[in-house]
Amino acid sequence: MNATLSLAGILAEQAWRRPDHIALVEGDQRIGFAELWRQARSQAAALIDLGVRPGERVALLCPNTAEFPRAYYAILAAGAVVVPVHLLLTAPEAEYVLRDTGARLLLCHERFAEVGRAAAAGAGIDCLDPNDLATEPIPTFVSRSPLDPAVVFYTSGTTGSPKGAELSHLNLVMSATVNAFDANEVGPSDIALGALPLFHVFGQTVSMNSTWRAGARLVLQPRFDAAEAIRLMVAEGVNTFHGVPTMYLGLIEAAGRAAELPVLRLCVSGAASLPQPVLERFERLFGASILEGYGLSETSPTATVNQPRLGTKPGTVGHPVWGVEAEIADPFVRDRITLLPTGESGEVVVRGHNLFNGYLDRPDDTAAVVVDGWFRTGDLGVKDAEGFLTLVDRIKDVIIRGGFNVYPSEVESVLLAHPGIARVAVIGVPDDTYGEEICAVVVPSGPVSAAEVIDYGRAHLARHKYPRRVEFRTELPLGPSHKVLKRELRRQLS
Repeated sequence: MNATLSLAGILAEQAWRRPDHIALVEGDQRIGFAELWRQARSQAAALIDLGVRPGERVALLCPNTAEFPRAYYAILAAGAVVVPVHLLLTAPEAEYVLRDTGARLLLCHERFAEVGRAAAAGAGIDCLDPNDLATEPIPTFVSRSPLDPAVVFYTSGTTGSPKGAELSHLNLVMSATVNAFDANEVGPSDIALGALPLFHVFGQTVSMNSTWRAGARLVLQPRFDAAEAIRLMVAEGVNTFHGVPTMYLGLIEAAGRAAELPVLRLCVSGAASLPQPVLERFERLFGASILEGYGLSETSPTATVNQPRLGTKPGTVGHPVWGVEAEIADPFVRDRITLLPTGESGEVVVRGHNLFNGYLDRPDDTAAVVVDGWFRTGDLGVKDAEGFLTLVDRIKDVIIRGGFNVYPSEVESVLLAHPGIARVAVIGVPDDTYGEEICAVVVPSGPVSAAEVIDYGRAHLARHKYPRRVEFRTELPLGPSHKVLKRELRRQLS
């Protein structure tokens, strides 16, 4: 059967082309492509023996250890669909995912056995440790149609219940291929740090699948810690780092305490807007440029990224990747897509090979966001004359103060230039006079008062943009993908 029809073909091909090349490093483990593929096929055979059939869904609750990719590719090799489960979910939340997908069983790392067993019991399915799956490898694996579902990612559920975004084999193989060979030019000599959670679409596609699509090495960090990440990158000769802005902030803060810094060739940022001061500080300390990109679970995830061969522009998320279109549409016209001229801000819409199959068993929700073949992202952006896309903010995060729109990401970028501010999140809180007032939630890096923050904002921002309220925290609430949970801050402060 043709390996290229399945996402599992990414690992199968490298097992054939580079059997002895080290694919995976985790702790003391160093596993070659052929051996990793043998292990995955062995688990696939065990899944088939357990009755798992093509197209059935198998959930996976596992941290960034060798068990994750082994079980991930085993599920795919068996012809089944992977349902990654967020590690921070409670048992009832995980049970919801299992029930919503109709998962056949749950593969759960021993570290999360308590949550996994409770969730599986509630859903009426078996919970198994992937290390207990072992049998003789099957001589081949179950091939799938390119449009068949491969992975179901659950959205964060900021409004309503979380929804499962169904991505096809074609979506994910193409995304891995384009990221590896068109956007970033990855090669077998590259070594990437797998610090992004693999249950998340960014870590799974860009760190794991794209790295192995190019035959490169992946060094796993089970849980991100900035100081340990620097030590690990130096020790393993890592030259590639994929992260979100909070991770880059952590590396900046840890760099001053490190005995040695890694020599990085490729750094990619996504999942949230990267403030300009963070980019500039990182590049000064590490001597490496950050290529900021943009995407969502529904777009597999990469839609745009700064690509050196197309030109890069700090502060933007670059150009669409090969085979993908990203344009600006009127956000107020919902029943059709009305594209806006260059230079006008509006909703970012995306179409191409990366567009998901739809939300699992939710045709109405799918129809609300896929219009005329375009996916409505819910993000505000603008394209310049050179085709660079700049994100303004999430539509739902825009603050309307006295009738004027205020974009939190712009305010955050300005405040982060203050030497006394390490991290900041800007949100809108209810106000009797202006409808919403601007509140800056600050993690200080040194002595700084609320009055100083307000005065700094007043000096560098328009009158309707600077914060009138400042709250201090020792840390900001982060989700499983290290994004700041602004909805949690709004809940606390409203």
